[in-house]
Amino acid sequence: MTRVVLVDDHQMFRSGVKAELGDSVEIVGEAGDVDEAVEVIKATQPDVVLLDVHLPGGGGVEVLRRVTGAAGRRSGDGASPPETRFLALSVSDAAEDVIGVVRGGARGYVTKTISGPELTRAIGRVAEGDAVFSPRLAGFVLDAFAAADVPSIDPEFDQLTQREREVLRLIARGYAYKEIAKELFISVKTVETHVSSVLRKLQLSNRHELSRWAAARRLV
Repeated sequence: MTRVVLVDDHQMFRSGVKAELGDSVEIVGEAGDVDEAVEVIKATQPDVVLLDVHLPGGGGVEVLRRVTGAAGRRSGDGASPPETRFLALSVSDAAEDVIGVVRGGARGYVTKTISGPELTRAIGRVAEGDAVFSPRLAGFVLDAFAAADVPSIDPEFDQLTQREREVLRLIARGYAYKEIAKELFISVKTVETHVSSVLRKLQLSNRHELSRWAAARRLV
């Protein structure tokens, strides 16, 4: 049976995933932030890590960096333990999120709209070494790498936190505050706080200017 560590900062979501997976895999550990994830993964050495992209402490990319670096897989020192593979499981389908974790070493990326049976199959395939992506993302990933069509480094964008970036993208796509709150499992007041912070950091006045800013940078 495939041994899995589940990394997501929402306890209720982790409980839901465990219920959906049932006895098809063995959940050997859970974590809600970067530090906790690194500790659990190193301690349990699972076959697959289900990894959320947006986590307190630096996000999924930071988990990948610290775990793969600690394992010595990139240094070629021959000291790596049996390989743990990573499958990103996120609400986000944004370019920088997908490409970031794939470049960081993830073997796949699926969104949280995936069904339990589909997720079970995806875990199995990743454990066997296959690359697995949600249907809409597969072509996108291939095109992005082929054309090196990845959003360029932008000092303004880089100053935003992971959560602020996610709120920014959803605002730019026309989501209402209540819809964003539901999508990200946060309160409407928290959404308002993030939007205010984004507008302040980018020196914009309203959500319409924010939408134009995001569209100009191909973030939506």
